[in-house]
Amino acid sequence: MTWNPELYLAFEGPRFRPVIDLVQQISLEAPTRVVDMGCGTGSGTQLMKSRWPDAHFTGIDGSADMLAKARDADPAIDWVEADLNLWMPDTPPDLIFSNAALHWLDDHHKLFPRLLDMLAPGGVLAVQMPRNYHAPGLSLVNETALDGPWRPRLEAMVRQVPVQEPRFYYELIAPRVKTLNMWETDFIQVLDGDNPVADWTRGSWMSPLLNALDGDEREAFDAEYRRRVAAAYPKEKDGKTLFPFRRIFFIATV
Repeated sequence: MTWNPELYLAFEGPRFRPVIDLVQQISLEAPTRVVDMGCGTGSGTQLMKSRWPDAHFTGIDGSADMLAKARDADPAIDWVEADLNLWMPDTPPDLIFSNAALHWLDDHHKLFPRLLDMLAPGGVLAVQMPRNYHAPGLSLVNETALDGPWRPRLEAMVRQVPVQEPRFYYELIAPRVKTLNMWETDFIQVLDGDNPVADWTRGSWMSPLLNALDGDEREAFDAEYRRRVAAAYPKEKDGKTLFPFRRIFFIATV
């Protein structure tokens, strides 16, 4: 999957708030090995490094462009380009951290037990994923993809609801761990710009669909989505746009 770091970082402020919330709730005193799965441009990895400066950090991501940004920011961290579905650590880490990445992977009923099995004894799995797929900002991506001449090229790429209800993760994870802390937060994101929700999703959920199209068709698909999402998120009187966004968090200790 191709990612555009500049588009993604255009909303670095609101995207970074969940990272802070997740890191603050991790109770490890001094982990030796920390893995950031789906590290992107590495901002979360660097935040953790500031908390645990003596740990060895590995950032894993499938995007060479994202990792190039991360490597420029901190060449001392071990940045690894790899498929998150296939990567395995050489040494069991004390912490596997993942912010806004694992919703891109399927088969969560297999994924999370596999991640827990990677950890060292007493290790922690700390995860945040968007759970906002029924809100217009994301549901309109799929609706637009299936409603136009581009459908034959996009239909196979449409992902309906990749993140399950909290009960699913509780029943999957709790029997396998010593402790499990779970919560959800609805972030009310106040955005600037002419059509900021469309710009937000262009750097995330829309990205693989846009990459699958070329030329006029790509522009037409993008324009149609922007038209629909602008109507779903009208501006406030001060010109700002409110973009509520729900995220699920959990921290499991094995």
